[in-house]
Amino acid sequence: MKMPDTPGNEEQRLETLRSIDILDTDPEERFDRLTRMAKRVFDVPIALVSLVDENRQWFKSRVGLDTCETRRDISFCGHAILGDGPFIIDDTLQDERFADNPLVTGEPSIRFYAGMPLRYVNGTKLGTLCIIDHKPRSLDDEDLAMFRDLAEMAESELSAVHLASIDELTRIPNRRGFIVTAQNSISLCARHGLPVSLAYFDLDGFKTINDRYGHNEGDHALVSFAELMRRTFRDSDVFARIGGDEFVALLTNTGEKRAAEVLARFRGQVESFNAQANRGYEIKFTDGIVSVWPDERSTIGDLLRRADVMMYERKLRDQGQSEIAQGG
Repeated sequence: MKMPDTPGNEEQRLETLRSIDILDTDPEERFDRLTRMAKRVFDVPIALVSLVDENRQWFKSRVGLDTCETRRDISFCGHAILGDGPFIIDDTLQDERFADNPLVTGEPSIRFYAGMPLRYVNGTKLGTLCIIDHKPRSLDDEDLAMFRDLAEMAESELSAVHLASIDELTRIPNRRGFIVTAQNSISLCARHGLPVSLAYFDLDGFKTINDRYGHNEGDHALVSFAELMRRTFRDSDVFARIGGDEFVALLTNTGEKRAAEVLARFRGQVESFNAQANRGYEIKFTDGIVSVWPDERSTIGDLLRRADVMMYERKLRDQGQSEIAQGG
């Protein structure tokens, strides 16, 4: 058996795949429609939309297959993403690369495989649209044309997922993207008995930045804040811009004490940025933090509301203390 090689742009490819927040999400009709169509058009028992992660291939959509993922080192799709066109094996038992592959000798007993790489807008290949049969076969030119058309439709859907869930200015998730991904993270932590903490950020004096320095500078402040979040929080955390000058971060497997430490480090990052940026103003924020041990009833909506209230109460207290200090 030959294991798939690693693409030359693997780091960028994985970063892109994770940035669209689609791994381990629920089935969606827009992808399931394509696999049903591929199964019917090509009269095959199995059709998949497969995304190739670091150590696995995960199926966003699957027809005719029970498992939702397999190891990358035995995957056919890992080979398919290395090329620019269709990757086709007419008969796996006649191909020394795959004849002893566990997916051939065992379930799902692959004899025929065809995979079309799915390119993202930046050119990286995130996975494949693939069809599988239990008997040898081949595709003619008309089949290949239809296969390409279906793959292009899958590519369009991947792009739509990203565009609908990413904030155009800061390039981090927007409210829609955050809600979906954060709820999945909460449910995962609930199943494994792990704590979560939600931090709600509101930029202080943002209107003054816009009024005094212009909206371009205001945009620069928002982008800078988002970049500081990206540097501080972990890959397993979920952060987003959910409003004009409002940001949030869901810290997984993080209790109250640890959350306070992370927020103190983040505040230090912002203060260091202010000291070096020298743009005539400072980025400042007020935060509200809620830490819970979630259960199956926990929702991201409830955590957002509670953290928002805490943030607002803190902002009022800070303003009151500032007024008292000025009066004194």
